[in-house]
Amino acid sequence: MGDFRNRGLSRRRARWERCRNRDKLAQMQNPYDRLIIALDTPEVAAATGWVERTGGRAGAYKLGLEFLHAAGPQDVRDVQAAGARKLFLDVKLSDIPNTVVGAVRSIGTLQPWMINVHAMCGAAAMRAARDAAEQQAEELGVARPLVIAVTVLTSLDHSALEAIGVPSTPSDAVRRLAVLARESGMDGVVASPLEIGVIREACGPDFVIVTPGIRPAGVGLNDQARVATPAAAIQAGADYLVLGRAVTAAADPTAALDAIAAEVAAV
Repeated sequence: MGDFRNRGLSRRRARWERCRNRDKLAQMQNPYDRLIIALDTPEVAAATGWVERTGGRAGAYKLGLEFLHAAGPQDVRDVQAAGARKLFLDVKLSDIPNTVVGAVRSIGTLQPWMINVHAMCGAAAMRAARDAAEQQAEELGVARPLVIAVTVLTSLDHSALEAIGVPSTPSDAVRRLAVLARESGMDGVVASPLEIGVIREACGPDFVIVTPGIRPAGVGLNDQARVATPAAAIQAGADYLVLGRAVTAAADPTAALDAIAAEVAAV
């Protein structure tokens, strides 16, 4: 019975992967679909306001720890109702497998498009996150969210890694963690623009790369250490770009989003 169930699960996963790859190719035709706006605020009104001011045109909107620690499930649904057609819940799970499973199942009731875990939580926890997301999606009769892994935060450079006991360059650390994530069933990773090339080389063309640290020309670095322009990140092979203050702090967020989409379309 177990072998039969496993074969059925494998077939369902294979069908889902084929559909995801077709969807991915279709998405790449629309530059807005590659843009994720980070709603970095604890305030529901601010988050829904940014969604409304950009007309819900971004491919997805990201809610991170700042929002999710202050808000409840209904607040997340309010952001969806404001026009966020896809939500990336940037929860950065990092715990033992059993706790990660419970968290993924709680998050799954909100039907996000994408969630993430820290690759440094290990292979067992990443596999558990993927399996929990798959099983719950089947129970709810909905599409499984993409499950991706955080590699090395974009605020960390070589010296910062050394200070926490990681004796390697950011590029080497990201490559190692990306390969582990792929082998653990992750759909992709979060990584800075500077590591896109090594991830593509190590993990292949269908591995999803979500890239924060995007700074259009003339926008300050803030607390990011490893950054690139939208065009440079797309040229390097990023699938999705995370845009925070470059859009939300702009005098006209819609115009800022449109300018970035035009830059992506021109690549």
